[in-house]
Amino acid sequence: MEVSFDTHPDRYRHWKLTVDGEVAHLVMDVAEDGGLVPGYELKLNSYDLGVDIELYDAAQRLRFEHPGVRAVVVTGGKDKIFSAGANIRMLAQSPHEWKVNFCKFTNETRCGIEDATEHSGQRWIAALNGTASGGGYEIALACDAILLVDDRSSAVSLPELPLLGVLPGTGGLTRVVDKRGVRRDLADYFATKTEGVRGPRAVEWGLVDESVPRRDFDAAIERHAAQAVAESARHADGPGVELTPLRRESSATGLSYDHVRATYDRDRRLVEITVAGPDAPAPTEPADAVAQGAGYWPLAVTRELDDLVLRLRTNEPELGTWLFRTTGDTARVLDHDAFLTAHAEHWFLNEVRHYAKRTLKRLDASSRSLIAAVEPGSAFAGLLLELALACDRQYMLDGVFEDADEPGEPAELVLTEANLGAYPMANGLSRLRNRFCGKPAPGEETLGKPLDAAAAAELGLVTFTPDDIDWDDELRLALEERAAFSPDALTGMEANYRFAGPETLETKIFGRLTAWQNWIFTRPNASGPEGALRRYGTGQRAVFDRKRV
Repeated sequence: MEVSFDTHPDRYRHWKLTVDGEVAHLVMDVAEDGGLVPGYELKLNSYDLGVDIELYDAAQRLRFEHPGVRAVVVTGGKDKIFSAGANIRMLAQSPHEWKVNFCKFTNETRCGIEDATEHSGQRWIAALNGTASGGGYEIALACDAILLVDDRSSAVSLPELPLLGVLPGTGGLTRVVDKRGVRRDLADYFATKTEGVRGPRAVEWGLVDESVPRRDFDAAIERHAAQAVAESARHADGPGVELTPLRRESSATGLSYDHVRATYDRDRRLVEITVAGPDAPAPTEPADAVAQGAGYWPLAVTRELDDLVLRLRTNEPELGTWLFRTTGDTARVLDHDAFLTAHAEHWFLNEVRHYAKRTLKRLDASSRSLIAAVEPGSAFAGLLLELALACDRQYMLDGVFEDADEPGEPAELVLTEANLGAYPMANGLSRLRNRFCGKPAPGEETLGKPLDAAAAAELGLVTFTPDDIDWDDELRLALEERAAFSPDALTGMEANYRFAGPETLETKIFGRLTAWQNWIFTRPNASGPEGALRRYGTGQRAVFDRKRV
């Protein structure tokens, strides 16, 4: 089955999005028969990947299409239940790679909600109209404030450990302590109680911000929304930018968009990805960029890359190496880069930069080997240079292809101000700073200067610089070697090396927690025939291997 990430509020099956001035309401009302694949019912507002695809789409549209929205209220559309979390039947029947990709995409969506609060001034409020358990509570944890109805039955809980033998897969444990500041002993107790914590105790422990009797619940939501609007830093004027459908051609041999092309080589388990620079000059005023809408090059190329990464991760798990190239006029790339930097405070350009940041983070977190090929005609500068810096290795041709009909000029890299921190990684560092692991990185004196292979190698910006004679063989051997290694070992190695430096909430979620979940999901205690995940709801107790390892 091929998964598509295309959707629109008019086609949502599980969410209802309404906008009333400065406040948007997002109501979770999951269709029980709306599972993405057969074999389970989405009861009690439980969710699968299809539900999260709609949530991700709503979060994106709120940022781009509704610049006047300053507060987003998320609530449940069913009586006395907010959400029972990820659907257990779905998890039990899914292959391992599906579980991991589901958790990863869901994590990224939750981080995107937090990013909207921090960088867009759109404060999200979770109005829990009933019990929120597991992933349902994790949606709430991603919000800026949490209200829980106090009706003596509604609770928040993370019951994965006692019920399923696994852990909250979308950052629950990390957010409870690192974000909510819940005391360790209380968090320990909370995560072992299937019934969770209700009312005033949930407030006292810091699990929610306010517990409100049902009769006062709507008034409390209005009060919090009004406060969020008043405190929001979002000041956007004029209409939003519609995220129109992507133009995409799909075949058995690849995917093609306006600015991005991916070609599959299944024999070598390889995807060759080419990203094209802009075919028009940068705008002169922010209003011109807004007028270009979804066709504005930095937004268009980011949307295409985002869609490509999601589709490759979900639909092509055996294509384990992604080889990146760029093409185009470097001067135009630099013009667009400078325009984004100069007008970073404008609401639309701010959104474009942060969307590019999130897409590059998605690339960082992808369990694929990433290699950049810098050749004559490349346009690795500014924003596009981030693609090369995100890769595990960079190969740059020293000189030109002598036997080409038009050898052209040697390849060059260009660092810009944007590479110094406009697109930080999950660890808060620029990819440039992350690359040098605490040692001095190329500084402002290199900005805007074209760097040939020798200069790029001297600065440590590329891995190898073969000449025309050795280029094909060196690149071929590197790709063949990658395809021969254990995919699991490569994933572990790459994830360790990609994130140097400090640990943050995000690195814990994507590194520590995702690694734990990856391991725990495959253990017999969870996924074995007598494991908790498979015996859930059967009336039979799980049989555990009692060794602690």
